[in-house]
Amino acid sequence: MNITAPRAGGATSDPLLQPFRLKGLTLRNRIVSTSHASMLDEGGMPLERYQLYHEEKARGGLAMTMAGGSAMTSPDSSWGGGQLDLSTDRIVPHLQSLSRRIHHRGAAVMCQVSHLGRRATAYAGNWLPPVAPSRVRETRNRNFPKEMDAADIDRIVKDYASAAKRCLDGDLDGIETVTGGHLIGQFLSRRTNRRTDGFGGSLENRARFGLMAHEAIRRAVGDDFAVGIRFVIDEAVEDGSDFEECLAFARLFEREGHIDFFNCIFGRMDTDLSLAEQNMPGMFSHSAPFLPLVGQFKRETRLPVIHAAGIRDIATARHAIRENLVDLVGMTRAHIADPHIVNKVMRGEEERIRPCVGASYCLYKKVQCIHNPASGHESIISHTIVRAETPKRVVVVGGGPGGMEAARVAAERGHKVSLLEAGARLGGQVLVAASAFDRKDLIGIIDWRIDELARLGVEVRLNTYADAEVVLAEQPDAVIIATGGIPDMERLEGAEHCDSVWDVLTGVVPTKDDVLIYDETGRQAAISCALHLARHGRVVSLAIADDTLAIETPYPDRVSFRKRASERGIRVVSDVRLVKAARQGSGIAARFRHELTGAETEMTAAQLIVERGTTPMEDTYQELRARSANNGVTDIALMTGTETKGDNGPQAAGSFVLHRIGDAVASRDIYSSIYEAYRLCSQI
Repeated sequence: MNITAPRAGGATSDPLLQPFRLKGLTLRNRIVSTSHASMLDEGGMPLERYQLYHEEKARGGLAMTMAGGSAMTSPDSSWGGGQLDLSTDRIVPHLQSLSRRIHHRGAAVMCQVSHLGRRATAYAGNWLPPVAPSRVRETRNRNFPKEMDAADIDRIVKDYASAAKRCLDGDLDGIETVTGGHLIGQFLSRRTNRRTDGFGGSLENRARFGLMAHEAIRRAVGDDFAVGIRFVIDEAVEDGSDFEECLAFARLFEREGHIDFFNCIFGRMDTDLSLAEQNMPGMFSHSAPFLPLVGQFKRETRLPVIHAAGIRDIATARHAIRENLVDLVGMTRAHIADPHIVNKVMRGEEERIRPCVGASYCLYKKVQCIHNPASGHESIISHTIVRAETPKRVVVVGGGPGGMEAARVAAERGHKVSLLEAGARLGGQVLVAASAFDRKDLIGIIDWRIDELARLGVEVRLNTYADAEVVLAEQPDAVIIATGGIPDMERLEGAEHCDSVWDVLTGVVPTKDDVLIYDETGRQAAISCALHLARHGRVVSLAIADDTLAIETPYPDRVSFRKRASERGIRVVSDVRLVKAARQGSGIAARFRHELTGAETEMTAAQLIVERGTTPMEDTYQELRARSANNGVTDIALMTGTETKGDNGPQAAGSFVLHRIGDAVASRDIYSSIYEAYRLCSQI
């Protein structure tokens, strides 16, 4: 099958836009999105929202999208939800529908086919015990597996073949299996394979299960269907397979002749930390950390190579192809941030690509980007903003991420927009967050919107405190209040003795050598501040109201924060709530009450820094309410898309509608503010 599409004139010299032949496919360029668990399935089936999510990337111009991260070959390969279920024929018509959508957009589509082995759970899904080569428990999964016998091996080999055949019947263009921490990889690695029979011991014996599975797959799908492996090239642990052994395994698979490509990954996935630093490198990892080793692997093997790990930008992707480090470059999380990457490159609009800032928000609950509200929500909101029938005068008060998004969307709708910001810079709380060393890439959220606002001709007024009279002087049709919040010190006895995280990270107050930080949110702010100060030589203690550090963050950030807190010698005291702060000599005494026992204790330090979220800045909103057509009430139906009312119903002549968004309503996160702004302003 040829999957091709026309290109913009003059763009064909770009190595990323060159076609590539993979088995029987002619892919239209070198950019792909690799398999991942989007959590958009419904009972294991890829229904409308799952299909729309992948279709948007195909619409955006990429060569191939790969569905089904950890898709189940067998009923005992469940982690409890969020996987495609390839163990039943029920999935075939849904795969056919997915394929039609993707092919119609000119892209190819494949699916990951795998058995989790010991990574499965016994306590959800089908409530079946996990199986594995040996009875070795995974740290992250925590289940004790049954050691597979001959019947298990035969059954699961057949299941691999049946699952692959369902993908063929579903009109997909190919599949990949997985080594790594999944069942085939568990047989390959000495860490998890302690067998003494024909499936353990020597390299050839440990490869036998994977070779059998691929031979069965090839018999089931025929010679023309593309079959590959997401293949670990180094387990990066003393008792695991190093690069040379992984290369030897790769040559065995090549020699048997049943596979067509390697999708290279690095390291392990059996702990949160290994997932965060190796398998899916996040905020704390530098760009494309394993690309050089993948290039070395490619030089030693003969099959095409795909790689995706922290490749967030076009410059890095272009380098990977130009230097022949890979044949196809995976930009999976980058496509969650902007599914139209390729089309923008083809149009000469590379600078307009919405950047992946590495925040790991797409790993928080389900696939969604910290600053692209449409990703993962394609069934309810569009990536394309529709122009309004009647242009209006829109005033946005507040230039944080929510206010900037409101102004951007309103301008895309064709409205005349003014953005009024009290400070000297746009960015709001993101400026504070990005001042912490490990979170500096978050500034991409702001920089991209600054460029978009300039392109759209939005009037931006800095150093402008917008009270009611300033706003009304603009004779607006709609006013969006996005003034955010200020650090919440309300009802805290002794608040006058405390500094906020904002004060410290922005340099408003100097920091002392001995610092106590109190965190009542479980978000990134307090721990980022703690690490920032520890990096600069301060002695830092951290008291938290929760039982776990950074509990309200994606798991890659959570474990990485814990690791860095330990490395920096930060003392963490959990399950305590700040009751009172008081001056004690030259320092501060902080009284805490234990959340479980009620016992009170005291900690002292030269400086007490408090993080309790924010309280809304709502003065301008309250001043405007009585003068607005809707009394400042935003209809929930308007926000949720359950009913479109334009401007919340009839509008009196000469009046305006008033809305507020983001932390001006309640203390939340970046994503919530941007999502709220997008949904609201798409209707104005």
